[in-house]
This record gives sequence, structure tokens and C-alpha cells, in this order.
Amino acid sequence: MNLIKKTTIAVSLILSLGLFSSTASALCLGMACMYNRMTPIEGIDATTNQIKITMKIIQARHDGNNLENDELIVSNIKEALKLSKEINANDKLDRNRNRANDSLKRARTAVQEGNLILATELLNEAEKRFSDLKSMIDLTQADRVSQQTNLLNRILDTPDSAAGARK
Repeated sequence: MNLIKKTTIAVSLILSLGLFSSTASALCLGMACMYNRMTPIEGIDATTNQIKITMKIIQARHDGNNLENDELIVSNIKEALKLSKEINANDKLDRNRNRANDSLKRARTAVQEGNLILATELLNEAEKRFSDLKSMIDLTQADRVSQQTNLLNRILDTPDSAAGARK
């Protein structure tokens, strides 16, 4: 009887761990895959497109063609903030993404206060800042040379006299 209890506990433990690990692998493990649905360029494009959609809604409201409430504009700005989380390539890019997000957050506050003109200006600023992020993704050749090491050159079998050289 004691052997049966121990066996059932062991089998149930194995099954529960197996179910958990298969569920976790199906969803995604850890923080590393939290924001990896798109590349940084795709994230920038999606965010700027969402900002453009928001500006079109504001423009339609100014023209009187569309009498949407402010909640639609605020929800579009929130969606742009969610999309901006996909932009993750390096620390410099992340700092500038946060600055662009600040413009989006101030635009959201301006919409909630009813100041659509200020919100439009802030959205234009955010769009410009997000489009400027594309230039921060690509490393220049000088950056790549300075980041190479002799070990990497040996692995890739590419001799480079400037790799790892201190200036």
C-alpha cells in the first residue's frame, strides 16, 4: 500500500511537471520572448502607422466629418504605446524610444484635457522621433570593427588587423 501511494504521488508529480513545461514552451519562456513578435524596424513602422491613424482621426474631428469621442483617440495612443514596446535593439535605441513615448503620453494627456491642437503637435513630434529611431539601429562599419574581437575573427576565419585594436 505504501508503494502504491509513493508511485501515484511520483506519477502525478511527473505528469504535472510535464504539463506545465509543455504549456510554458507553447506560450514562451521567460522575459526574452515577451516583446519579440516583430523586429525593431517593424515595430517602428507599426508605431508610426498607429500615430498616423490617430492623427487622421483628430483631423477628421477638426473637419467635422467625424464626431468620435476622445476615448477612441486615447485608445489609439495607448495602442501606439503598446506597439512601441516591440522596439528593442540596444540601450541607445531604448532611451530614445522612451523619449518618444513621453511625447505620446503627453499627447494622451492633452487629448484627455480636450486640447487637440497640442495633441496633434505632440503626435507629430512623436512620429518624427520614432522615425529617427531607424537610423540608430544600423551599426556603422567603424562600430562593427571596434566590436569585433580576435576570437570572433578566428571563428569566422576572417583576418582583420584592425579588430580589437586599441586606439
